Amino acid sequence: MNASSSATPPPMSWQYCGNQIKLWRTRAGVSRDDLAAEAGYSCESLRSMEAGRRKPSLHLLQVADDLCDAKGILVAGAQFLRPEKYPYFAEEYMRYEAEAVVIHWFETLLIPGLLQTEETARALLNANWPPLDDDTIEERVAARLARQTALTTQTKSFNFLIGETPLRNPLSTGEAHKRQLLHLLAVGEARHIVIQVVPGTGAHPGLNGPFILLDSAEHQRLAYEEGRAMGLLHSESGKVSLLSQRHAMILQRALSPEDSAEFVSKLAEDL
Repeated sequence: MNASSSATPPPMSWQYCGNQIKLWRTRAGVSRDDLAAEAGYSCESLRSMEAGRRKPSLHLLQVADDLCDAKGILVAGAQFLRPEKYPYFAEEYMRYEAEAVVIHWFETLLIPGLLQTEETARALLNANWPPLDDDTIEERVAARLARQTALTTQTKSFNFLIGETPLRNPLSTGEAHKRQLLHLLAVGEARHIVIQVVPGTGAHPGLNGPFILLDSAEHQRLAYEEGRAMGLLHSESGKVSLLSQRHAMILQRALSPEDSAEFVSKLAEDL
């Protein structure tokens, strides 16, 4: 089970609604120039929206609906143009994350998403390139925070290995970073959640990048790796075994949960 991509395609909802605008416009004998002028867009902007490269606006749907006598059919498509909660390549992983009973998460450069404060999540999404629109940022911040309710399920086990770098790297202000560190300490007090720091000195297998191991109630283990515009969910035993072995080697380098809490506490005190 592998899923990957090197580029993020436009959502299918954009393509479908754009194509519907084009079909209704053609059926009604309305030229692209006429619709663009009526809606106040350039012809090239309208062409991009009809092709699904750009999200069709509610304004365009309303103007096209009236001009093409679509009787509300085009406007009804607006409900399907809401921003996606997750990047398309992460959707399959999210389903398995929600069902997992044990999660082992290793991160080198970022605080794991399940442990991020709203400020941290928003700073990371604001820094995305290419830039995300405001609606998408709000939707993804809300979705990331909603996933964190899983941490309250005491019958699940969460084990986080976090590299030293993100613990020392304020993403916005020092005050916001201090709140993030204190949040880690608070979450780590739960008996079913273990947070350990991986010191940043020396070469070790963790330098090859972050990954997540998921154990299901049926004792199946999956592994997930994610980059900027791709995600790989592995079920093949060889790949899962390799990442499990890598996790074990990284764990040997990690501070104990108690020493990790002391480490994070000291960083917070210094801010």
